[in-house]
Amino acid sequence: MLRPQDGPTRERRSLTGLWRFRLDAGGTGRTEGWWRAQLANAVDIPVPASYNDIYPDAVVRDHVGDAWYQTSVWVPDRWVGQRVVLRFDAATHHATVWVNNTEVAQHEGGYTPFEADVTAHLQPGAENRVTVAVNNELSWSTIPPGTVEELPDGRRVQRYLHDFFNYAGLHRPVWLYTTPLLHLSDITVTTTFDDTTGVIDYRMDSSGEAARCRVVLRDAAGDEVATADGANGTLRVPDVHPWAPGDGYLYELEASLLSTSGEVLDSYRQTVGVRTVEVRGQQFLINGDPFYFKGFGKHEDAAVRGKGHDDVLMVHDFALLDWIGANSFRTAHYPFAEEILDYADRHGVVVIGETAAVGLNLNIGGGVFSSGRRVSTFAPDRVSDDTQRAHLQAIRELLARDKNRPSVVLWSVANEPDDVPPEARDYFAPLAAETRRLDPTRPVAYANALLGPPDECVVADLFDVLMLNRYYGWYFGPGDLASAETALETELRQWAELHHKPIIITEYGADTYPGLRSLVPSPWTEEFQTEILDVYHRVFDRIDAVVGEHVWTFADFATAPGVFRVDGNKKGIFTRDRRPKTAAFHLRIRWRKSE
Repeated sequence: MLRPQDGPTRERRSLTGLWRFRLDAGGTGRTEGWWRAQLANAVDIPVPASYNDIYPDAVVRDHVGDAWYQTSVWVPDRWVGQRVVLRFDAATHHATVWVNNTEVAQHEGGYTPFEADVTAHLQPGAENRVTVAVNNELSWSTIPPGTVEELPDGRRVQRYLHDFFNYAGLHRPVWLYTTPLLHLSDITVTTTFDDTTGVIDYRMDSSGEAARCRVVLRDAAGDEVATADGANGTLRVPDVHPWAPGDGYLYELEASLLSTSGEVLDSYRQTVGVRTVEVRGQQFLINGDPFYFKGFGKHEDAAVRGKGHDDVLMVHDFALLDWIGANSFRTAHYPFAEEILDYADRHGVVVIGETAAVGLNLNIGGGVFSSGRRVSTFAPDRVSDDTQRAHLQAIRELLARDKNRPSVVLWSVANEPDDVPPEARDYFAPLAAETRRLDPTRPVAYANALLGPPDECVVADLFDVLMLNRYYGWYFGPGDLASAETALETELRQWAELHHKPIIITEYGADTYPGLRSLVPSPWTEEFQTEILDVYHRVFDRIDAVVGEHVWTFADFATAPGVFRVDGNKKGIFTRDRRPKTAAFHLRIRWRKSE
C-alpha cells in the first residue's frame, strides 16, 4: 500500500478539517442507516483529533461504542477514467466506512492505515458523502486488549490494562486520491554496502503487467546516480552517502510503469536511506559502527487534541529531542503517525517501531504491578488464539507500512507481556518468526517487565535484543536508591551472562510532580527524578552489554482516571505542555557529553 502523493500520474486531496460528529453508545446508527443521509443532531469535530477532550463533557470523554463522522467532498470531472481511493491513516480502534450509500471498508486496529477503491461509488462533478463509524471498544481479541463492563445503572465502561488514555477517533489525516487504472501498488527496498558502493535491491508490485518497468535513483541534489529496468533489480551507487544517525541523507527512487511506446503510465517516488543494521554479540551496529541509543519511550499525546496528529507539536518535540541530545525514541506503544517517521528519516533520528500489543499481562494493570499470586494471562477467554491472530495482523500491517524507513532499525512486537508461563512461548514464537520472515533485515525484540526476570522468562531467546523496562527504586523498593543500584546491576549482569545479547533499557524513571522540590530527594520530587536517573546511569556505564537508555518518558501524558494516577502519568522529563523538569538539564549534560 503506497501513501498518497501528487505527481504526473496521481493526485491527492486532503479531507482534513471539520467533520460532522455524533456519538452512538447504543449502536442504533447501524440499524437506522445513518450513513444514508446527512448526519442528524451532529456537532462539529476536527479531523485529525481524538474526540474525547474536544468538548467539556464527561459523556464524550468516557464514551464507549460507535462515534459517527461525516463529511462531503467534491469529485472533479477530470477524475473520470482514474482509479479513486479513499484512505484513512488511522481510525481508533475499529472503523466501518460508507461512500454515499455503499459500505466500502472495514478495518480493525487503531494505528495503521487502510483504504478502499471507491471509483464505482462516487459521482464525478458532484458532492459525495463520506461516513465513518469509529468504534473504540477493546476485547481480548483486539490489540491492545480490554473488556467492556456494564454497570448496574446500564452505563458501559471500558476497562484496559495499558497505562495511557484510550483516546479514540480519526487521529490522522484522511485522503481521497487517484491513480491510473494500471498502477504501482507497492515498492520494497533493502540496502547494503559493497565497500563504499551502496547496493539497493528493489521490487515493484503493480495491478497488472506493463510493457516496461523502470527505476531512476536521484541524490539529494536531484542528480541521477543510477537506473535500472525491470520490476525487480539492483541499483549500485559508487561513493554512496549513507543514511546514519544524525545524518538523514535520503536518495529518491522514482519507479515507473511504461507503455510499449515509452509513455509513463504510472510513477511513484520513494525515499531511500542507504544503511545497514546488525546485531553482533552484545553490540548493536548501524552501518557497521556500534550505536548507543539515547532517548525516550514516547507517546502521541497532547492536551485537547489527545492522540490527534499535529505538525506543530511534532516539530517542537523533535527540537526538544535535539536540544537534550537524544538520538532515538521508541514508538510506545503503537505505530506513530507516518509524518513523524518522515521527519525521523529526514533528520537521522533512530526509531524502535512497536505494535499496539500492550496490556497482554494480567499481572500488570495501569502501569502498577499486582501483588500476591501470579494470574494466568493465557486462556481461551483471555489472551488466546484470537488475540494472536489480531497480533499477527498488527505486525504485518506495521511492517508493510514502515519496511522502507531507514530510521526504523528495530521491531518491537509487544510491551511488557506475560513472558513467564509456558504458554507464552507458544504465543510469541510464531510472532517472532513471522516478523523475521517479513523483514530479515532488522532485529526483532519486545519490552520485558521485571515480572519476567532472566531465570524465569521463557521467550527472551526468541529475540535478537533484550529490551528491559525497569523500575527499581520506584515500583520496587520506592525511594531506596542504594538497593535499587545493587539490584539493577545484579540483574543486568544476569541477563548479559545468560543471553549474551545487547541490552536496551527501554523504560526507567519515576513519577515527578513539576515544581515539587526537596533538599533531600524523596519520591515525586524533581530532585528524586534526577537522582534515580543518575543511579541507573552509573549502572549502565558499568555493563558493557547495555547499548541504550530510553527514559520513561519524554513528556507527561493522560491515563485512565484512578487513584494511582493524578492527572496522568508524571514520569515525563518534560511536562505535558513541554516545559522541562530539572532532570532535563541533567540528561542534556550526559547525552551531549558523548557527542
